[in-house]
Parts: sequence; structure tokens; C-alpha cells
Amino acid sequence: MNIENIVASKVSKHWGFVIFFFVSSLVNAQNSLKTIVLNGELLAKNLKIITNNTDPSKKIALKSLLKSADKIVIEGSLYSVMHKKQTPPSGDKHDYMSIGPYWWPDPSKPNGLPYIRRDGERNPEYYLITDSDEMDKVEDEAEILALAYYFTKDERYAEFASKIIKTWFLDKETRQNPNLNFGQGIPGINSGRGIGLIETRGLNKVIDAAILLQNSKSWSEENHEDLKKWFSDFLTWMIESPLGIDEADEHNNHGTHYDTQILSYALFLGKMDLAKSQIDTTKKRMLSQLKPDGSQPFELERTTSWGYVNMNLMGFFHNARLAEHLNIDLWNYQTADGKNLQKCVDWMLPYLKKEKTWDYKQIKKIEYKETVNILKIAAKIYVNSAYDKLAKEVDEPTYNSFLGQLTF
Repeated sequence: MNIENIVASKVSKHWGFVIFFFVSSLVNAQNSLKTIVLNGELLAKNLKIITNNTDPSKKIALKSLLKSADKIVIEGSLYSVMHKKQTPPSGDKHDYMSIGPYWWPDPSKPNGLPYIRRDGERNPEYYLITDSDEMDKVEDEAEILALAYYFTKDERYAEFASKIIKTWFLDKETRQNPNLNFGQGIPGINSGRGIGLIETRGLNKVIDAAILLQNSKSWSEENHEDLKKWFSDFLTWMIESPLGIDEADEHNNHGTHYDTQILSYALFLGKMDLAKSQIDTTKKRMLSQLKPDGSQPFELERTTSWGYVNMNLMGFFHNARLAEHLNIDLWNYQTADGKNLQKCVDWMLPYLKKEKTWDYKQIKKIEYKETVNILKIAAKIYVNSAYDKLAKEVDEPTYNSFLGQLTF
């Protein structure tokens, strides 16, 4: 097994232990991995492929993953809600804060207040409050490092992934309070809205990262339980707070991704009854949000409609993946009037194949990164290689990315 070819020469010295790990524990430990949104079985399958040296593309992807992970470790950046210059209305900088990205000063008012909506056009002021950007980095970098640890068992990656998670969620001086009272506020109108919860839709990456780190000496059982406590408190806030209740009632992608968060956190915490109840809500959203032909009218009315169609469908895909933990099949679930998720995929195909022109509102260039992931998942779930072939055609760089090759 010429496993040294998988990684850059600077990390090849670690592979003696990795080979031992592969031989001794691949079957038992890796196949029993209970990740939430990430598919543990696919991760184990890809690990085995790399181990057996049967697919060069997986080697290349792993090398790319480790390059990104090394960069994160070398740069050594840690993120915190305490970094923002602004103070939330609560007076506590531990509270997360952002403004609505599509809201701008009213030019007809001397002070610009109250702000007015320009859908799809991001106000640069949004980036002056750093919480949203830093949370995104926590999610992405924790996932990258945890995957690097999973595939190599190099403790350097686990150590820094643990630092990132602890800094944002656990350390007393730097942690975020488990609420989103001040997410996507609108200057002159309010200090926070329920739809601010769309900004936490990627926190399932942190949960999966923590699960991948569980065998590491850098992530203790106490750390894991403390993270569960944070998500338990946040889940309670989502269910009981006025803003959380408001978001639960949203009829478009906000409602879909609200379900994703409730499901992710409930499964992480072992609250199976809550998760089952939320699956019933997701079924109702399929009934109200989708059309029998697979189109998504609430997303198509947006000014960046392609992005929202993909974003919402990926939310439903995540919910279907999460339902697997409960032995519930949302992938093939069909409403009484014939709506299902595969029809949503098939509805997009004529546009991807250039058989139809996208004539819905689209004020920004169409991107296909999320589309590729949707098609790759659909190819496996619906056993249709044509989806996979199309995914590669529409965006080959994303298709061949380390996430595209190692997590699908």
C-alpha cells in the first residue's frame, strides 16, 4: 500500500500510525460513526478506498483537504462574538448580532431611517458586524479540520478544531450566548428578527465536527457534553422564544432550514420524539412549498431565484438525511397531491442541460456549487448516474473538490 502518495511530503511522517489505525480499527470504529448530516457510511467507504489505493481521485482530494487544513492550523485564527466592535442592545457582546443583509438606508430620509428593503442586494454595512462572517468560518474550518483528523488521525488537526469550537461555544471569555435575539435587525425598525436564524443553518457542521473528534485526546467527553448543553439551550430558545416561534412559521427556505436546525440539534441531544415531530412539520412544508411539477414558487419569486431554489432544496435534502436516523424515508415520501423531492431535482434538469432558459428573476450570476451537491446526493439516493454525470458537467471544480470527493 503506497499510502505516502496521498499526502504532501511534509505530513508523510505521520502515516505509520495511520496505517496501523486503518488495519486495526477500520471495520469496527469507522463503520459505526454516527454523524448527523455528514454520512458516516460514505466517509468510511472513502477511507477504505484511500486505504486500498483503488481510486486516485480520492488521494488527490485528501491531499487538497490536508493542504487546506494545514493552512488553517498555520494561520492559527480563532473566532469569537467578542471581536465585533458593536455592542448589542442587551449590552452583552456575547450575544450574536447582525443586520438584515438586504436592507439599506432610505435616501429620502435625512438619517436614512428606517431602512428599506432591496431584495438580493447586500448592503456592505452587513459585513461591518463580524459575527456572521466569523461564525461561517467556525463552521467551515471546524469541518475541514475534523475531516482531516478523521482521514489521518493526525492530532494537530483535532487540537486546532477543538480550539475553534471551544472558543466560539464553550470558553467563558469568548463564547456566544445560546440565543439569536439580535440576528438580522433592521435599523430604525427592530433590533432582531426570527429570520436571523437562517444565519445559523450551518451549525450542523460543528456538531458533525465534534462527533468526528470524539476519539481525539484534544476533545474530551466533558467538552462534548458542554457542547451538548450549549445546543440544548439554543434549541430551547428556538422553540420557546418569540423570535424562534416566528421563524418556525416561515413558509419558504427559512421554515425549511428551521426544521433542519431543530432536527440536527434534537438528534444530537437524543430528543427523538421532538425530531419525529419535526419530520411531520417538514412533510407539511413539502405540501405547502412545492408544486406537483417540482417547482418552488416561494423561491422563484426572489430576485436571486436560482440560488434560493437550490438553497431550499438542499434544506429538504438535509432533512431527508436527518430523517434516516429515525428510519423515516423522506427521499421517496410523496404528498397526497403528488409532490416529492426527486421531482424538484428533475424540474431543474432542463435548465442545467440548456434546454430551457432561466427566465425567472436573477440579478446575480448563477452559480452551481450547491447544485452539484444536490445532483451528487440524488445520484446515490435515486440510483441514477445521469445526475452524477450532469453534476460534473455543470461545475467540474466543485465536483472534484475535496468535499465533493470525500463526503459524497
